[in-house]
This record gives sequence, C-alpha cells and structure tokens, in this order.
Amino acid sequence: MERAIEKLLFSSRWILAPVYVGMSLALVALGVKFFQEVFHVLSHIWTMQESEMVLTILALIDMVLVASLVVMVMFSGYENFVSRIDIDDDAEKLGWLGKLDAGTLKLKVAASIVAISSIHLLRAFMNASEIPNDKLMWYVIIHLTFVVSAVMMGLLDKLSFAGHREREH
Repeated sequence: MERAIEKLLFSSRWILAPVYVGMSLALVALGVKFFQEVFHVLSHIWTMQESEMVLTILALIDMVLVASLVVMVMFSGYENFVSRIDIDDDAEKLGWLGKLDAGTLKLKVAASIVAISSIHLLRAFMNASEIPNDKLMWYVIIHLTFVVSAVMMGLLDKLSFAGHREREH
C-alpha cells in the first residue's frame, strides 16, 4: 500500500508539465505584445516625444525581463520538479540548464522582481509630475520591500545551505 501511494505521489509531478507548456504560451503572448510596442514606436518615431520614447523602451525592457523570467522558471522548474530535459549532444544548450536548483531559482526570481520593480519605479519617477506624492511614496515602499525581501532570501539561503555547499566542493 505504501509503495503504491509513493508511486502515485511521484507520478503526480507530471501534472506540472501542462503548466510549464502554458508558460510557453504566456511567452508567446509577451512576444506578440513586445513586437506590437516595437511597431508602435517605429510607426511614431518622428512624432513621439523623447520622454514618451524612453518610457516605451523601459516598457520593452520590462517585457524582456519578464519573458526571461518565464523561460528561467519554465525550464528550471520543469527540470527540478518534473523530469530532466534530454537535449541531443549536437543541439544548442543553455549554459545554466540543469544547474539551477529550487533555492537558486527562487533567488533569481527575486532578483528579477527587483529589476522589474526598478523599471516600474523609474517609469513612475519619469512621470512624477503627473503622479500624486503619496502614490510615489507607495511605489518606493513596495520597491524597497522587494529589495529587502530579496536580500533576506539571499542571506537565509547562504546561512541555511552554507555547510551543505561546502561539503559539495
């Protein structure tokens, strides 16, 4: 009975596979939106003000960071929780594939969230004259919360796994 339950639990990891396929569809949606914005910039390049163009480019960078985050979560999550990705020896490989454990992935996600938050904060400051001060204050507080959370996660990871990592090397 115990063996059957354990086998069922272990097999249930495959329920995550369609979720990771869904992440690839989210990546397609981001790609479509990205090129929609690029087309908008290029079609209005002569009439667009510099500040508007900078804000649009920051939005593009934001989308690239989110898309990169999706790829990282999709591949490393699949590898960590579902199954190894078998790639032919002659195929192109990602250098980090197979090297991100769940803890490292969490730290990379936190760092990406801080970077995305930084871009949103920069965009808010570029429009500071149009945004109420209390709202700007909340943007800063939320951003600092992300920064402190990422730093704390890094410190906790270092403290928790320092001995384990030293034994590995």
